[in-house]
Amino acid sequence: MPSPQPREPEPPQARLEFTAAEIGAIAHLYRGEIYRSTVWRTRLDSSTNWAVVTTGIALSATYSNGEASPLPMVLVGLLVTVFLLFEARRYRYFNVWRARARLLETDFYAPMIQGESISPNAAWTALLAKDYRHPSYHITYARAIGRRLRRTYGWIFAIQAIAYYGKLAIHPVPLTAMSEIWDRASIGPIPGTLVVLAGIAFHSSWALFALITNRMETADRRTRRNLIAMG
Repeated sequence: MPSPQPREPEPPQARLEFTAAEIGAIAHLYRGEIYRSTVWRTRLDSSTNWAVVTTGIALSATYSNGEASPLPMVLVGLLVTVFLLFEARRYRYFNVWRARARLLETDFYAPMIQGESISPNAAWTALLAKDYRHPSYHITYARAIGRRLRRTYGWIFAIQAIAYYGKLAIHPVPLTAMSEIWDRASIGPIPGTLVVLAGIAFHSSWALFALITNRMETADRRTRRNLIAMG
């Protein structure tokens, strides 16, 4: 007599609502994601504060007297760039927790507050479960740099550039001819023309980078349209 074939497990039945225990677990999960996003938000603020403080110190040193060198304003641009790269890396971590918390707010808590039914089989639950099972960054490093540049560091770079060229214009005495700016901008054996052109290229490249990454963000949102996504 042939042995009976083992029965295949039946697929789980689709449920219409979360149980009370599951809602409680999701509430604790949301609190945890908010806490982690707050911690990384604080770390972002720390690197921004470093950039602001170092820029302020460079401004004080440069404008302390008419004979002070504008070199600190040049060097602080490089230091602020380092802080920008640090902060972009931290932002990628922050964006993971922020996106998870935001997804819970828009697709779990908001429908609950409006009295709508919340199905465990919705698209957002699959997206969130996949993100927990296979965690990864939601945006690229370049896009993270672009976001921090457009929202914070672009203003710092703008202040640095204005302060630098303002220093050349008024110290040690106000300019009487544009040709004088090349002598004032020279740094040791490096001619002023090269220094000024390097500064223009430096700030123009960051402006171009911010524009390109903004186009990338816009194209990504246009592609997703109303699809549920994270990042």
